[in-house]
Amino acid sequence: MNNSSETHTSAASTISRRWVIMGVCGCGKSEIGQRLATALAIPFSEGDSYHPPANIQKMQSGIPLTDTDRADWLQVLKQQLATARDNHQNLVLSCSALKRTYRDLLREADPALVFVHLHGERALITSRMRMRNDHFMPLSLLDSQLADLQMLEVDETGLRLNIEQPPATLIEEIIDWTAGS
Repeated sequence: MNNSSETHTSAASTISRRWVIMGVCGCGKSEIGQRLATALAIPFSEGDSYHPPANIQKMQSGIPLTDTDRADWLQVLKQQLATARDNHQNLVLSCSALKRTYRDLLREADPALVFVHLHGERALITSRMRMRNDHFMPLSLLDSQLADLQMLEVDETGLRLNIEQPPATLIEEIIDWTAGS
């Protein structure tokens, strides 16, 4: 297996595919998404950058987003996935995708969408969130995200990875899983 900083040129990277790196705040969606995109030499899209200012202000104030708050944001992400699919382009997207209904909406853009659910112990996620200073999501919202989180179901294409593993290992697992699917 190639080092995660190298471009991976197996069949996994030559098939047109879209991935959503999902999970609660602080689980490493952005880092793993960027690393996967780099390893496969494909585009990465940071889902958080598409939140409208009202959502960001709400989260910065420690107020959890509602389904209504997330609706337009999810539509924008759905459109990104649809465009990539229609153009036969690969894409890695970071998005919390906490609820099945959110994932179903995203899957409308691409029925073959692969979800990579990053999960870990609350204590580990808490420590990670305490170390970051430049993010709008405060630690106080972690519990609301954990409460909203619905695990991938057996009929959803994807895998669940423990964030206690090093990032390079997580990338290897994603690429290995993709090559075998």
